[in-house]
Amino acid sequence: MTRVAVVGGGALGVTAARDLAARGADTVLYERDDLAGGASGRAAGIAYDAFAEDVDAAVAARAVERFRDLDAGGAIDFVEHPYVWFARAGDDRRADAVRESADRMRANGRDVTTLDPDEFADRFPPLAGVDVAAAAVARDAGYLDPASYVAAMGDRAESAGATVETGTPVRLAADGTAVEAPTGVERFDAVLVAAGAHTKRLLAEIGVPVPMKPYRVQALVTDPLDGAGGVPTCYDATGGRYARPRDGGLLVGDGTQEREFDPDDYDETADHAFERASLTWLDTVCDTAPGGEFAVHRSWAGLCTATPDRDPLLGEIRDGLYVATGWHGHGFMRAPALGERVAEEMLGGDVIAPFDPDRFDGDEEFSVVEGMTVDD
Repeated sequence: MTRVAVVGGGALGVTAARDLAARGADTVLYERDDLAGGASGRAAGIAYDAFAEDVDAAVAARAVERFRDLDAGGAIDFVEHPYVWFARAGDDRRADAVRESADRMRANGRDVTTLDPDEFADRFPPLAGVDVAAAAVARDAGYLDPASYVAAMGDRAESAGATVETGTPVRLAADGTAVEAPTGVERFDAVLVAAGAHTKRLLAEIGVPVPMKPYRVQALVTDPLDGAGGVPTCYDATGGRYARPRDGGLLVGDGTQEREFDPDDYDETADHAFERASLTWLDTVCDTAPGGEFAVHRSWAGLCTATPDRDPLLGEIRDGLYVATGWHGHGFMRAPALGERVAEEMLGGDVIAPFDPDRFDGDEEFSVVEGMTVDD
């Protein structure tokens, strides 16, 4: 029997552990804190298949399919909800990009429709006050609580026979196929490092460089609002923010800081400037606030991970050593599919060529670029 380890108990890690165990591998998952204690627990919980690149679109479609399967089984609550992206009047460059991206998505078989300003206002009354130049809507989309997915898949990993070790910080041994845990060194046939922003450091300790940089993002949830559930998941390409219903209010996110951050030393609280700017943005987008004012219920900051070409690093990087990182903010929504694919690769399946970590030397210089842009 193949013996494998997964380091990291986020959405991708628990998915890979479940799928490895379900395929007969003797699987151990190590998580230094609680499941979903890192980036997955701070994710927006948005899912859609609206990607312009064919591989990305296929991966996202498979992820949405798996979310729906879990919902049908009662394990999670996946709320079917349209995803809309738009450019405002006067922003001709992004308006052209919205139309072009929608065309490319349709070419990939995605259920995407382009909307003119009147159609946009009629279709989405809570956003009717936005003066848009171009908009598009994807129907294969929804949202869910990220922690509920991680918990459900963690349970399924254990049911499939995986051992889940939480509260267990580990290091890699020199060859990458052994794990140093508090109880001693355990050897494996293969090890997957899916430790979010800490992945780079874990690999660097054994001399395996990866071109990944953690960067800080921010989000908030407003106080409950009448009609919040009628607001579509939306991305304002001109304003650079997104929103979706959450907890009776609206979740607003981005607040990206395009530089590298220390995963062990960054501020997990959102900046006041981000909060103020996000509420101002909401005022220009949604007509749902009681008395015309939005208020912050809670806010936070987390880390996303960047790569030079904005594609993830997924697959074997050294004999028996696998990596999964570099999501540019799209990790949670694609985790059900990419966790499945890397599990298959670890047991002899094919690599996703565009995501092969061997496409880089590991020491490339690059600037951090946010993941949510109109050309996705």
